[in-house]
Amino acid sequence: MEFKIEKSDLVSVLVKTQSIVEKRNAMPILVNILMQAENNKLTVFATDLEVSLMDECSISLAKAGKVAVDAKHLFNIVKELNDGLIQLKKKENNWLEIKQSKSIFNIVGIAPEEFPIFPTYNTKEFVKLNAEVFSDMIEKTIYSVSNDETRYHMNGVFFEQMKSEKGVRYRMVATDGHRLSVVDRQIDQAKEFTAPAGVIIPRKGLYEIKKVLESLNSDTIEIAIEGPQLIFKTQKTVLMVRLIEGRYPNYQQFIPNKLKNKAQASRENLISSLKRVSLLSNQKSKGVTMALSKGNLKITSNNPELGDAKEEMEIDYDGDDFKIGFNAKYILDILHSFMDDEVNIELNDQLSPGIIRPQNDMDYTCVVMPMRI
Repeated sequence: MEFKIEKSDLVSVLVKTQSIVEKRNAMPILVNILMQAENNKLTVFATDLEVSLMDECSISLAKAGKVAVDAKHLFNIVKELNDGLIQLKKKENNWLEIKQSKSIFNIVGIAPEEFPIFPTYNTKEFVKLNAEVFSDMIEKTIYSVSNDETRYHMNGVFFEQMKSEKGVRYRMVATDGHRLSVVDRQIDQAKEFTAPAGVIIPRKGLYEIKKVLESLNSDTIEIAIEGPQLIFKTQKTVLMVRLIEGRYPNYQQFIPNKLKNKAQASRENLISSLKRVSLLSNQKSKGVTMALSKGNLKITSNNPELGDAKEEMEIDYDGDDFKIGFNAKYILDILHSFMDDEVNIELNDQLSPGIIRPQNDMDYTCVVMPMRI
């Protein structure tokens, strides 16, 4: 194998592999990527057996072939080279030579036959989605995914499709038991998946999809579900994500109805106040107290080891006076996912979960469990 490639092209391919390859995996082979050169094209494969990436770019080919090398070592070398052409050549014993001008590096590789069998797919039932919309749906739910490994079915985002008059609605749901995020988006005239009503996409898979979306030049992506995997495809990149098996909780029962106390507040002011007051909250629970009265919100925190803090801000509220405790981090995560200047807050009492929504997006609902004051 021997070819020449532009540094920028090689870096853009290698950077996508870095968070997929596992340093602490039980299979040392998975720190490597497989590089295959043929037909003036370089195809790179990376997998951790849960998320698998296949990406490609153009090269000037001298000799076809393939080799598997350590992904991080190769990336660290390439990114330090100067802009311009780089020559890569497979040598004896599967070593890889990287050469540019007077710089020559030789790194140890492994036989390509040792690389794990890469997953494949046969389906042609791909659905086109708006890349920006899909990325935004991930952004609005991924922070609520559970980290509890004993509740494995909650370690991902529930993704489902629903029929509507205009076409198909897609929904993403995430919860960790303390908060719940639900976002719906209408995809006009989109066709349905030939797949189950809902699937659970693991957190890592969604992070990798989001990274690809951020580097994308296209407005659309294609996705399909085949058996136990989600296939995500752009012009040159294919991501295959192994879905989480299990039954997702009945999230509908956690969304409260008819909350009697409703307030409206400035998103930026609320973020600023919560950040400041939470500096003196319990560093583990991040608990703050929110006291509502007509036209006013008072946020307080108290930590015997650090001190206490209090801030007041004007809000649009005309209900009864009452106090409620929340984890400030949970509220901040929600507010950072909003784009609107104003947020709607709906509460019942100090023991019941509350709802927070952007003022102009009723299709995005966030539920937060209160803390005992």
